[in-house]
Amino acid sequence: MSMPNGLMPYGAPADAAYTAPEPQPETGPEKFADAPLGHARVQLHGTYILAETATGIVLVDQHAAHERLVYERMKEDLQRDGVARQVLLLPEIVELEPALADRLAARAGELAEFGLVLEAFGTGAVIVREVPALVAGLEVRALVRDLADELAEWGDALALRERVESVCGTLACHSSVRAGRRLTRDEMDALLRQMERTPNSGQCNHGRPTYVELALGDIERLFGRG
Repeated sequence: MSMPNGLMPYGAPADAAYTAPEPQPETGPEKFADAPLGHARVQLHGTYILAETATGIVLVDQHAAHERLVYERMKEDLQRDGVARQVLLLPEIVELEPALADRLAARAGELAEFGLVLEAFGTGAVIVREVPALVAGLEVRALVRDLADELAEWGDALALRERVESVCGTLACHSSVRAGRRLTRDEMDALLRQMERTPNSGQCNHGRPTYVELALGDIERLFGRG
């Protein structure tokens, strides 16, 4: 019985049928001239992007990387002309503890600057009418509950810059490509190109690396070739 990629089981006859692997795209130095993070080859476990570079490989955490990209884009939009908003066809009602709902309603003006438009809805609830338009499919209820918990920890002493970074980070996390989402080759390459153009893209908003790089020489040493 043949194995994946045309390989044969151990002990198969030497004259067993062999299927040649599909030819790979050209990978000369010129192919990587404008692609420091390389070109995507495959997605692993629905979470990691494996890319080939001129000198080795790069493994990218797709959620952490996209979270950073959204975060930086949101900060740029805020400085320029505000975060673009998307009106919900069906406004979402989110139930909370009364104190948390009050905190959110009290900060509605600030949150609107980040693209999140909400207002009090009776006792212990808010109604969300607009959300940031950066990424579709935002989980509104989870986002609002996280923001409510975050606001409870702010206090009046928290500087404006820290509040901006805090809200941007929470919004970016909920707006990012999730682990487990299947990406096409074009989507993976687009993410790599955005990372190359974005400051601080080597770390997510929580300080963790968004990618790791392994040089060809290191790989060869792992196999005793170096």
